[in-house]
Amino acid sequence: MNWITNYVRPRINSMFGRREVPENLWIKCPETGAMVFHTDLEENKWVIPSSGYHMKMPARARLIDLFDNGQFEDLPQPKVAQDPLKFRDSKKYADRLKENRTKTGQDDTIVAGVGTLEGLKLVAVVHEFKFLGGSLGMAAGEAIIQAFERALKENCPLVIFPASGGARMQEGVLSLMQMPRVTVMVEMMREAGLPYIVVLTNPTTGGVSASYAMLGDLHISEPGAEIGFAGRRVIEQTIREQLPDGFQTAEYLLDHGMIDMVVRRHDIPETLARVLKIMTGAPPTANAMLEPPKPHDAIADETPHEKIESDQAPAPQN
Repeated sequence: MNWITNYVRPRINSMFGRREVPENLWIKCPETGAMVFHTDLEENKWVIPSSGYHMKMPARARLIDLFDNGQFEDLPQPKVAQDPLKFRDSKKYADRLKENRTKTGQDDTIVAGVGTLEGLKLVAVVHEFKFLGGSLGMAAGEAIIQAFERALKENCPLVIFPASGGARMQEGVLSLMQMPRVTVMVEMMREAGLPYIVVLTNPTTGGVSASYAMLGDLHISEPGAEIGFAGRRVIEQTIREQLPDGFQTAEYLLDHGMIDMVVRRHDIPETLARVLKIMTGAPPTANAMLEPPKPHDAIADETPHEKIESDQAPAPQN
């Protein structure tokens, strides 16, 4: 069998020009089981066309989709202590970092950039879930803090897209310390009168959801995103009760007042631009003035500029 496998089969493949098929050529929808060609999925912003299921979107692709013409300035990755606790479980933490850096091409889980959205300058921060589950560690916390500092310096809004399993256990209490540090920066944004908007993606859990992910001036979520602190099974085992269907999904939290809006991924840039211009007092774009609000947007039907125009309109003549 070794002779056939190692010699005959490669010779046949070379003769007929057979090529190896990538493992991720087709993506399976978690809801319906439908198979989607990976290029079609990428062109549709990682949303399954048939079911509308929102797959995880790469962090850098999200920034390109958000900013005007896909152009933005990368914020540098901060230098912090690597493996401060010399942690090891089944594998050394240092080895896990190397593997994830090779897999994602990133130094850590946070990608941040400065650019414009419909002409409005803003800072955007995104968690890369493929890097250790988007977990919050020292490097991630410092990157978020530096992004807040840049927003304060530029006097512009900050939008964050969390996707995380929570604090990074390999860094212990040093990871937990990042939550109050980022919370302080959120308060500084409020004192400066600058908008801080959170766009919740799947999943947003653990210490991230217990801190800065739920402290925004406005909370938008993608459809079907799982949002919560502890997992469903842990809660059920603790309270010894069956939780309702859809518990901790974006739609469930919207119905119970925990978030403000559920918006399709395709509509997030437009929605953010409209909301931020209202919050900052910037003039709306021509399209925003002509087009009515979309049904899924939980924004007041009458925006400030529309109200002013209606107040100044002349009274009808009898």
